[in-house]
Amino acid sequence: MKLSNYFLPVLKENPKEAQIVSHRLMLRAGMIQQSSAGIYSWLPLGLKVLSKIEQIVREEQDNAGALEIKMPTIQPAEIWQESGRYDDYGLEMLRVKDRHERDMLYGPTNEEQVTDICRSHVKSYRALPLNLYHIQWKFRDEVRPRFGVMRGREFLMKDAYSFDLTPEDARVAYNKMFVSYLKTFARMELTAIPMEADTGPIGGDMSHEFIILADTGESGVFFHKDWLKTDLITNIDYSADLEPVIHKFTELYARTDEKHEPDNCPIKPEDLVEKRGIEVGHIFYFGTKYSKAMAASVSGTDGKPVDLHMGSYGIGVSRLVGGIIEASHDEKGIIWPEAVAPFKIAIVNLKPGNVATDELSETLYQAGLSNGHDCLYDDSKDSAGAKLATMDLIGIPWQIVVGPRGLERNSVELKHRKSGSVAEITPEMAHDFMSGQGRLSMPEADISEKDIPDAN
Repeated sequence: MKLSNYFLPVLKENPKEAQIVSHRLMLRAGMIQQSSAGIYSWLPLGLKVLSKIEQIVREEQDNAGALEIKMPTIQPAEIWQESGRYDDYGLEMLRVKDRHERDMLYGPTNEEQVTDICRSHVKSYRALPLNLYHIQWKFRDEVRPRFGVMRGREFLMKDAYSFDLTPEDARVAYNKMFVSYLKTFARMELTAIPMEADTGPIGGDMSHEFIILADTGESGVFFHKDWLKTDLITNIDYSADLEPVIHKFTELYARTDEKHEPDNCPIKPEDLVEKRGIEVGHIFYFGTKYSKAMAASVSGTDGKPVDLHMGSYGIGVSRLVGGIIEASHDEKGIIWPEAVAPFKIAIVNLKPGNVATDELSETLYQAGLSNGHDCLYDDSKDSAGAKLATMDLIGIPWQIVVGPRGLERNSVELKHRKSGSVAEITPEMAHDFMSGQGRLSMPEADISEKDIPDAN
């Protein structure tokens, strides 16, 4: 994408209304624009990141055996009246009437809707286990929406719902989602720690919330130092018995500051880590709460009706955009993990109109497009300083800077956003990488080899 053809309304100054880092940087980077309190339009850069996060979530749900569907945003009130939650949910639920005076609502969650789907079509235990998920916009009428997409009224969520014959089968489904969440967040280079949690208005007797570590996090968390090991979830097989795997995690102890009891903590002081974190996912097992209330039963192995055992599993997809920024930024701007970055590589032409810089920049850009690289070519007329500041602000992982002085030395500048490392490489090396014929190398940079991407 050429910047001259792109819509990127960056701001030089910090918006006064932004109270936290992610809100401030998302507005400055031209990712979102507020429509009304707690409701945002997603602009091209923001939507690109949101879509990449959504796709990672989707792939890991698919890998765990869940099946994607799409449920409506507007739901009939009658199914919530069946479950008993219509009056209990409170003012966060936006209630509306259609033109026929039927009570409707903008869905804050989908337990009732998916239970109605299941009871309509699943009649026998032979159709189980079943896990259905969708990625859909939700609305909760927060009394004080704040912090940008971290606590808005409209938000994008992945919610999955499992249906099983027995509590033991339901536990297997729960464990799969538990592991799926760890894999999902690991792909985004996030340290995510599951913690025992209250079930709240969802209900049930087993629940974990997933907290990602961020210095600017909203709550304190306490956990064993082994949580920081990067190999905890390597090669976990969904077909294996996951109960020992879950036990391995839960025995490491993790508590929010509200639940941490210093006098009864089982971790030695030298092994205990205290950090701050942000909740980005929550999973629940609630047994037959909804199936019993809504008559969702199947014929069991003995032919008798059995109420289905259910669980629900949510990930705040749009909230993750803000969460990642809170966990990964510096004074210059966002530092995107490569898997969710809006563009992998930026080609920065410091002097458009110069024959040499124009020719090389265009050659590198076309080579990248031909090789499938997701690259942004800054061909704008901005000053060199403004161009480099914008690339750092929007957090592009790799930047190839082409300038006339460098070309006089037969070199271009290669910058790695995360480490801040900078090296001079030849135009031939840059072209080989962009065309898929070589790897980037940073001989002058203090950067791990694993951080250097393959050409493909």
